[in-house]
Amino acid sequence: MWGDPSRPRTASVPLPPVPLPARVAAVAAEYADGRRQAVEPRDAATVILQRPGPSGRPEVYLLRRQISMDFAGGMCVFPGGGVDPRDYDHTVAWAGRSPAEWAARLGTTEDVARALVCAAVRETFEESGVLLAGTSPDSVVADTTGDDWEADRIALESRELSMTDFLDRRGLVLRTDLLGIWSGWLTPVFEPKRYRTWFFVAHLPEGQVTRDVSSESSEVVWLDAAEAADRAEREELAMLPPTYLTCLEVGSLGDVHAVMEASQERSVTMFMPEVEPLGDGFTLSIPPSLRALVSARRG
Repeated sequence: MWGDPSRPRTASVPLPPVPLPARVAAVAAEYADGRRQAVEPRDAATVILQRPGPSGRPEVYLLRRQISMDFAGGMCVFPGGGVDPRDYDHTVAWAGRSPAEWAARLGTTEDVARALVCAAVRETFEESGVLLAGTSPDSVVADTTGDDWEADRIALESRELSMTDFLDRRGLVLRTDLLGIWSGWLTPVFEPKRYRTWFFVAHLPEGQVTRDVSSESSEVVWLDAAEAADRAEREELAMLPPTYLTCLEVGSLGDVHAVMEASQERSVTMFMPEVEPLGDGFTLSIPPSLRALVSARRG
């Protein structure tokens, strides 16, 4: 079990406020004044998949990425990944807010919004076996554990099958109304691999179950969101700051319903951590809306 004190601790990852080595701050300054050129970020989507825990509080589904992965290896993450070019297909079956409405709230063009929503649903299915789709705008698939579903999941993961073709073949539509908007994070300019990631939230559909299926993860687990943040602070889980801060924020809400309700009022303003003073040194900034939450934990 993750976080078992008898197990060796995972590699330590500093949590906000993260002390930043002077050399990193100096490199960041070179990007800020134009002496270095930042890598162009890739668009990505991630989904905070939730269910009520025994106490009624929100549990989140986390994957531990394979240590061999070149980005966030060994880190605990939510299901998600980069947008595939075929996610832009405008013929994809769709239910819920229109792509134009999604675009207004995600802060993107209509084409990008469509691709992000499609990627969010596709990646969730690829990495957890949970499918946010149904045969009609008011239905949702009840069981995706059969061998035929697994064959399709593998074909999607390997890019042998597009999301549009998968849905069409099965007579399904994307249930975009089952997604809520949470936040947006842009990797700092000095990182060699960068992502512009939109965070969504979703409630585990009734009847569906998560499965340890992703080839990119070594372990998966459902954890109370607040407990996940606690374990990260005890260095029992390794998380990048956006994952930790998201667990902290979701865990501060009473239940899954409260999280989903909050998501309906949100829109995305992409946040990129930047260098700022910390005592005699430097740190990376965090969204202003989360500063009080972090200060309370550190107080």
